[in-house]
Amino acid sequence: MVPLPDILAIVTEKHQRYNTDQWQVFTIRYKPKADLKSHLVFALKYEPLDLYILKKFFESTGDGIILKMLEEEPTGQYTRRAWFLYEWLMGKTLDFPDLKKGTYVEVVDASLQFTGQPQNSTRHRVRNNLPGVPGFCPMIRKTKNLERYIAKDLSGTIEKGLGKRDKDLIRRTAAFLLLKDSKASFAIEGEYPPNMRARNWGKAIGQSGKALLTIEEIERLQHIVIGNKKLKYMGIRKGEGFIGEHDRETFTPMPDHISARAKDLPLLMKGLLETNALLQHVHYNPVLAAATIAFGFVFVHPLSDGNGRIHRYIIHHLLTRMGYTKRGMIFPVSSAILERIDEYQDVLEHFSSPRVDLIQWEETSDHNVKILNETIDLYRYFDLTRQAEFLYACVEETIERIIPEELDYLEKYDRLTRFINVHVTLPDTKVDLLIKFLDQNNGKLSKKKRDKEFEELTNKEVQEIESAFQSIFIE
Repeated sequence: MVPLPDILAIVTEKHQRYNTDQWQVFTIRYKPKADLKSHLVFALKYEPLDLYILKKFFESTGDGIILKMLEEEPTGQYTRRAWFLYEWLMGKTLDFPDLKKGTYVEVVDASLQFTGQPQNSTRHRVRNNLPGVPGFCPMIRKTKNLERYIAKDLSGTIEKGLGKRDKDLIRRTAAFLLLKDSKASFAIEGEYPPNMRARNWGKAIGQSGKALLTIEEIERLQHIVIGNKKLKYMGIRKGEGFIGEHDRETFTPMPDHISARAKDLPLLMKGLLETNALLQHVHYNPVLAAATIAFGFVFVHPLSDGNGRIHRYIIHHLLTRMGYTKRGMIFPVSSAILERIDEYQDVLEHFSSPRVDLIQWEETSDHNVKILNETIDLYRYFDLTRQAEFLYACVEETIERIIPEELDYLEKYDRLTRFINVHVTLPDTKVDLLIKFLDQNNGKLSKKKRDKEFEELTNKEVQEIESAFQSIFIE
């Protein structure tokens, strides 16, 4: 069994070839012969690469089909692609000599999926343009949504917008958004930490992109996320884990997501970090790179706690490190995710749900799971299109609404502050409090708040300030 691809191919008696959100529909003349080689060639010719299915296919059939293709048509483009993918996925070298001639062909069809920078494989006469390494290589399909996001040049949009703003205003907005994003990241996990802990994590986010992403860096970040209440086992997990609940009566695990096996973590994290370095080196699209590494990390779930917040940190890290955003303006992507929390859960479950069904496990004495089958490839090779589209939607929301709204709010806040300081004498802390009270109550200062906090203000002064709030913030 394998996870069902999001897009399936079907041959019908109809006379029209077309695509829908779930199907590639072919006319009868495209129907492959009823043998495995013909179906393999059809998949390589028309369908997006599904590396997990290909590897399972190769494990099941062995090298016989590839060797037969090499004997019959050694220079055929689908033969060479299949040969390369067999050796790349299986980590084996077949007993067949290197090719000496032939025009190079690309392994991944760039019209169907996003690709890495091609590297010639002289043995197979192919260009390896896979966006990853054998140890970790999710694939992203080219969809109308993703191509629309990329064409909008959202990174350029924010640079133009910030160029027109006062630098001090940008600095203050960035500081506010840093704390807002930190609190949102905790809120996504159902946590509401003290301000100091949220600020410490905000400082870490503010430094994202500076240090290389390594195991040591991930473990350092976990210490900041967890705070003073350390776990018994910090760092990369030594035991298994799952996300979900326990049965109320038997305490049997009811997993929604099963984390990668602990013994597979060294290889998985090595592959993830190598792909991270590769995508940066080849200047892969930064948002797609952030989706690849951040979602890959949270699916592997290498830590006992802190995975979700570090997963969102990695988004910041890559967008900054790859120059998509500048350190002067923090990217409050967790705030956008929090506003789309149901959709976020859906894209996480889109990965997890089909894989839970493929993982064999038994309950341990401490009501954890013990994984019984080989699962490492489930976390190496998968379609990441849904997650990439979700992240791009959050990036668009952040750039086009969240950041401009915060900048506009602070500009209006400053205008009202100046008005209040001209008309009344109040300490800065009370001016701030007054504006917050007005903001919470649609521009009106309640009698209770006035009697308790602002009894020194006259009725006329309160009315003038309320009128100023109305004209600055509402009209």
